[in-house]
Amino acid sequence: MNTNIIVTKTATFGGALLVVVGLLGFIAPGFMGMHLSALHNVMLLLSGALAIYFGLNATQAAARTFCFLFGALYGVLGLVGFVSRGQNYTFTIIPGALVLETMDHLVHLILGAVFLSVGWVQKPATATPPAR
Repeated sequence: MNTNIIVTKTATFGGALLVVVGLLGFIAPGFMGMHLSALHNVMLLLSGALAIYFGLNATQAAARTFCFLFGALYGVLGLVGFVSRGQNYTFTIIPGALVLETMDHLVHLILGAVFLSVGWVQKPATATPPAR
């Protein structure tokens, strides 16, 4: 497995960043203006762990697929938040437990754009014939 490629590095670094933000959210729930509830922090930790797994242990094709799906999920989450008509673009998924606001949407859009673009730019792995 070749780990010196952009999709694996992006998944690993992005996952580590999500884990750090998830942990910081327990200490400072208003970190960077985000609305980091306990459930939001757990979701960040889980998605970060998943991203790290795909960055370190998966094949290039699996990491690329992960980047596409993960980027699309976070991108759509960010877009839905900005389209919602709540005060200050508040988007409530679970009342009192998972409420997202403007900075959360912005971070989700950026995260989605980075993962989608990396998945898009990285060419699919091609099979090489075995050496004779």
